[in-house]
Amino acid sequence: MTATPDILQAFAPTGKLRASINLGNPILANKNPQTGEPFGVSIDLANALAKQLGVGIELVVFDAAGKSVEAVRGEQADIGFFAIDPLRGEGIAFTAPYVLIEGAYMVPETSSIRANEDVDCSGIRVTVGKGSAYDLFLTRELKQAEIVRAPTSPTVVDVFVEQKLEVAAGVKQQLEADQARFAGHRILPGRFMVIQQAMGTPKARGLEAAAYLAQFVEDMKASGFVTDALQRHGIQGASVAPAA
Repeated sequence: MTATPDILQAFAPTGKLRASINLGNPILANKNPQTGEPFGVSIDLANALAKQLGVGIELVVFDAAGKSVEAVRGEQADIGFFAIDPLRGEGIAFTAPYVLIEGAYMVPETSSIRANEDVDCSGIRVTVGKGSAYDLFLTRELKQAEIVRAPTSPTVVDVFVEQKLEVAAGVKQQLEADQARFAGHRILPGRFMVIQQAMGTPKARGLEAAAYLAQFVEDMKASGFVTDALQRHGIQGASVAPAA
């Protein structure tokens, strides 16, 4: 793909590609404990796009998905990495997904809840990360259970344990990691949703920019770049999305 002057202006009006990075999703982004530098699949994709455009990269880092979304919607960032959701589509042009991620539930070992279908009952409190894809999805889907919002996705299990709630909802890999910190819990079999993780840019940047980003994602999937990135970062519980 050729990066025309209009495309460069659309993606890098400040001279750099500003990429909104959400550290609340460990499948896509983490922080190096020694250096503090972000790393992960989304950072790899951001760097690849900046290289293709021939511009520098600036990572705009957040601890929660909602903040990352608002940065792109408000044009404080030029691109971002989000779960596709109807509410988030307001003001953001999404690509097709590049990664599919499973959402799972965690419960105490002693819980009578055995299946995902058992969660939506009166008296059940489900912890989610505020503004996360799980929050948006479960707010629409759960009819009887109550939603309790943790500040960020990585703090879901902390709030769940501290407040002695019935269910924690989140990225399966994050829940599995939290099991090591909090004994006496189990993850329900299967998944309650599949998150379609995509890239996005402000709609105000125009249809040409949206089409360019969509083609970039398809090329990254087809070339094996996304597969290699998932393997390089040791990611489990996610798969490369099919071609659009």
